[in-house]
Amino acid sequence: MEERKTGFQQIDYTLLFLLFVLMCFSLLAIYSGSGQYFSDDPTYYVKRQIVWFVVGIIVMVSIMILDYDLFKNFSIPFYGMGVTLLLLVAYSPLGVFRNGSQRWLDVGSMEIQPSEFMKIFLIVALAHMLYRVTVNKGTKDLKSDLIIVAKVCAIGLPPFFLILTQPDLGTALVIASIMATMLLMSGVAWRILTVLGLGAVGGILTLIYFHNYNFKLFTLFIEPHQLERIYGWLDPYEHQGTYGYQLVNAMRGIGSGQLYGSGFMNGIQTQSDRIPEIHTDFIFTVIGEEFGFLGATILIVTYFLLFYRMVIIALTCNNLFGTYLVSGVIGLLVFQVFQNVAMTIGLMPITGLALPFISYGGSALLTNMIAIGIVLNVNIRTRHYMFETKESSM
Repeated sequence: MEERKTGFQQIDYTLLFLLFVLMCFSLLAIYSGSGQYFSDDPTYYVKRQIVWFVVGIIVMVSIMILDYDLFKNFSIPFYGMGVTLLLLVAYSPLGVFRNGSQRWLDVGSMEIQPSEFMKIFLIVALAHMLYRVTVNKGTKDLKSDLIIVAKVCAIGLPPFFLILTQPDLGTALVIASIMATMLLMSGVAWRILTVLGLGAVGGILTLIYFHNYNFKLFTLFIEPHQLERIYGWLDPYEHQGTYGYQLVNAMRGIGSGQLYGSGFMNGIQTQSDRIPEIHTDFIFTVIGEEFGFLGATILIVTYFLLFYRMVIIALTCNNLFGTYLVSGVIGLLVFQVFQNVAMTIGLMPITGLALPFISYGGSALLTNMIAIGIVLNVNIRTRHYMFETKESSM
């Protein structure tokens, strides 16, 4: 028997509340961390972030209203458009080179970062492909699993390599995370996933070997600024005057926050202009220093609850296409949160990934709001039954 609910009753208000908490964290951290850049108007970045939040909410609601089954009709055109934009960034005069990489596209009075939107296009394309393969495949065997892996690679690797050559290792790793998460949800045999994981480890070990014994070959894969970040990560205090400067000051700031923090607008590292890009890539430093371990814990718990709600939505969805969409969003956001926090405290190399919903920025925030809109969309259209079977709707 179907348990009927209206669209408003189906909205996951817990997820929306958690998103609101993240927005509050964002505005407080951006205000504190960006005043050093515009002393005449310390609210400059905050006001722009509020505008992006408003635009993001409008886009999120628009995505939420549409029936997500319609996304199947646009998966191929959107994917093609995303790859085309990446090619324009790389090979056309519209590509904008800045800070050692070419990631942006000049479109008149503004610049966009196509790799951000490619994340969403890839999720929709992979979800549609996996849905079709799952519906049409007969007996599950090694051959069918290998076909799934081959198709995921055929769709995911072109944008992965186009983004990697910009170079933008962080976003390329996000693409890899989306592919891995959706492969995991597709039910591919663990032995295949294990082989793929060992292949990734083997690639890293090969790079280490090239670095030690054939450095010229190593430089074909790793850009000089990426190598500097690795050196700064492995021994930040040895290179604190150069490669490790940003990381050392970030860790000092977070460490000085102790349990309760130094207080809003009172962080020494935050307010002294010692940490470049503190309102974007290193915004977790603001939270750790000024709100302390307690504030950082509240932020991380908020993320955990957000992802928990997404997992529940994915598992309770009775349409495989919806399940794949939500799993792709989980892969998108979880890796970004892990990488950003980890690089700020020295557990991972610096990659330039923003902290979702917290860091200042338009394209990244808009992408993440679209992702939340997709999750809410799937939840609204999931039918709940009093006597539910284990079979998913095809």
